[in-house]
Amino acid sequence: MKNSAITIEALLVLDAIAEQGSYALAAEHLNKVPSALSYIMQKLEDQLDVTLFQRQGRRSVLTPAGKHLLDEGRQVLLAINKISEQTKTIANGWEPKIRIAVDSIMDIAIILPVLKCFLDQHKNIEVDLKEEVLNGGWEALIDDEVDLLIGASGSVPVQKGIRAVPFGLLKMVFCVGKHHALAKNTTVLTKNNLVNHRTIIVHDSAKTIVPKTTAGFIAQSDHLYVSTIEQKIKAIRAGLGGGYLPIERIENLLASGELIALKLEDAIPESELFIAWKTVNKGKGLQQLRKLLTAADISR
Repeated sequence: MKNSAITIEALLVLDAIAEQGSYALAAEHLNKVPSALSYIMQKLEDQLDVTLFQRQGRRSVLTPAGKHLLDEGRQVLLAINKISEQTKTIANGWEPKIRIAVDSIMDIAIILPVLKCFLDQHKNIEVDLKEEVLNGGWEALIDDEVDLLIGASGSVPVQKGIRAVPFGLLKMVFCVGKHHALAKNTTVLTKNNLVNHRTIIVHDSAKTIVPKTTAGFIAQSDHLYVSTIEQKIKAIRAGLGGGYLPIERIENLLASGELIALKLEDAIPESELFIAWKTVNKGKGLQQLRKLLTAADISR
């Protein structure tokens, strides 16, 4: 590959001259002599066969070609600086990126303050956040698509090298919208009372392992399938059907009367949620984030 005329040094000089407004000030800023900067810029212009600066009085002003090179060059310099910082981070046992799956059952808003605290402390670590449903979260962790799973429900997969710790209880209630046919019902209902009413079901996001049946699945009823709990809340609120929802996600809607909680004979009991990770993952960033999550006590 042919050596490029555009070097990191040339980009740094170009940036300094544009920022300081003159070769003299840029040289002082870079702790170099002005002649050295002139040589670097002259060589760059000759090799590219372009003019990068033009004189306007005592100032050196970028030409359109120079401005383009500066704009693109600054992106390169930022990327190089990021690579350098991430390399140092990795060398000290801190991973450059942490991939997180949050189960749809959880309100991501209660996790975000913890993430902000973590990122404020570790500015060189990126976080990649995505939403999964039911076994889809466990699958993502097993397949190493994510490093941390938050709000996982159900049985912890065995013999998969997974460590899981409790992360609060999940309390579910069967709800309908305020205009639903059952909204004014005050009696205790059975599943047989619900078979003639549509239920809203959230798809399990698992692709290869056996999907898990949504909590409170009523086989004999008509179903409307959605992709997330947020979609399910909106569908129930719009009167499209009923279904189980996590109480902490809908407290305001229950209080306002937009959603109505029904009494069921076979109501779903409270279940445990987990945060989980692979035991082979020894990254310091993951360890610190787990500590922050558990210390924050954000689950109820």
